[in-house]
Formats: sequence, structure tokens, C-alpha cells
Amino acid sequence: MLESLLIMLGVFLIAFIFAPVGMGGGMLFVPLLHYVAEWPIDGTLLAVSLTLTWAVSIGSGLRHRREGFHNDAAIKSALYGALIGALIGVGIVNALGDKLDSVFKLLAIVMLVWALAKTWKKVRTTEATASVEENGSTEIHHFKLRVGGGIGGVLSSVLGVGAGVIYVPVLQQQASLGPRTSVGSSLAIMMVVVPVAILALMTTSANGLIDQFTALPGHVYSLPVLAIVGATAGAKFGIERISKENIMKLFMALVAAVLVRYAVDVASIMV
Repeated sequence: MLESLLIMLGVFLIAFIFAPVGMGGGMLFVPLLHYVAEWPIDGTLLAVSLTLTWAVSIGSGLRHRREGFHNDAAIKSALYGALIGALIGVGIVNALGDKLDSVFKLLAIVMLVWALAKTWKKVRTTEATASVEENGSTEIHHFKLRVGGGIGGVLSSVLGVGAGVIYVPVLQQQASLGPRTSVGSSLAIMMVVVPVAILALMTTSANGLIDQFTALPGHVYSLPVLAIVGATAGAKFGIERISKENIMKLFMALVAAVLVRYAVDVASIMV
């Protein structure tokens, strides 16, 4: 019972914290289920994490869209790559099988370091120049945006995340979007890509993933509701109380915290 309550509280808090920065929370949902609930890193864990991530993207994404923080041209362009990438990622998960755990953590570290470097560069550039227009310029670098979206799609399936850690910096750099609009656009991409990844995982797994998914403990099925509630509250709080400058600083702080967690884990494996 205590473990179930911890998981439920953890899901709500993760959704609340990650919603304002355009991330689905998968980078913490996976450790929560892996370390607290002691689930192995496999297709079932990825499917559950993606489901929670999808719930966060819906709760926060709809709020950002109502406030006008989205750029549909950039979203549609990124989706071309992201959807293809998600399907490729599912193929990688199925091919890795029992080797998924180690590859997962190493890939997560690389992704987080890249996102930190890109976001830090963007923040420094923005501080040194005029403030960024929220809706961006009319010029969108479609090829680079789609490549970035494709990388995000692959990582979404392989890591069980929304890949906002990739989408947000890519949208800022290749579509010149401001902090809040890049966050809202990232969430909109997740709302489309994540369910595709979930469906592909559950229908192509050789391990009877659908049967495993339906046999999970009862409290697990309440988690998406908690994620939506937490994300909706977190998005409202972020839009009303957190400045544009602090949005990206919070984004980097969360990424850094997750990076340290995985680095410690990988170091213990190597030792």
C-alpha cells in the first residue's frame, strides 16, 4: 500500500513539475517505476511511461494551446520526422530485447548532455541580444526541424519519454520560437507521436505486451488521471507564475538532475 501511494504521489508531482517546461516527465516516470516499484526496464515499463507522458502532454498541451502558445506550422513540419522516428524507435526496442537496460541508460545520458548544451547556448544568446518573439519568425528550417523531430521520435520510443528535452531546443533553434511557444509546440508534438509509439510497442512486441499491460496492479490504471490533473495544474502555475527566462532555467535544472541520476547508475554498473 505504501509503495502504491508513493508511486501515485510521485506521478502527480512529476507531471506538475514537468508540465511548464514542455517535457512529458518520462525521464522521471521511468526511474520512479524502475527504482521504487522495482520494475525491469522493458517494453511494459516503456509503455506505461509513455502512457503517463501522453497524459501530461494532453493536460499541459491543451492549456498552452488555449493561451495561444503554439506554432502550427512548426508542429506539422516536426511531425513528419517525429512519427517516422517513433516507429524506428519501436523497432530498436524489439531488436534490443534483454540488452535494453544498459543501452537505455547510456542513450539517456547522451541525450541529456546534448539538450543541456543546446539550451544553455540558446539562453546565453537570448540574454545577449534582443528578447525572442514568442511566435517566432516566418522562416522555418524544415529539413533540420524534421531531422530533430525524427531523433526525438526515436528517443521517445526507446526511452519511454515524450522527448520534449529534444523538441524544445530544436523548435527554438530551427523555428525561432520563444520559450513558452516552444514548450506548447513540443507538447502538441507529443500528443500525436506518443500514442503512435504506444500502439506500435503493444502490437509488435514478441513478449505478449498487451497481456502484461492488462495484468498490471489496479492502482496503475489511476496514474494517467493523476498525470493529467498534475499537468493541468502545473501548466496553469507555470504560465501565470513563472517568467519566460525562468522557464528555460527550470528546464535545464530538471535535465541536470535526471542526468546525475543516470550517470550514477551507469557508473555503478561499470564498477
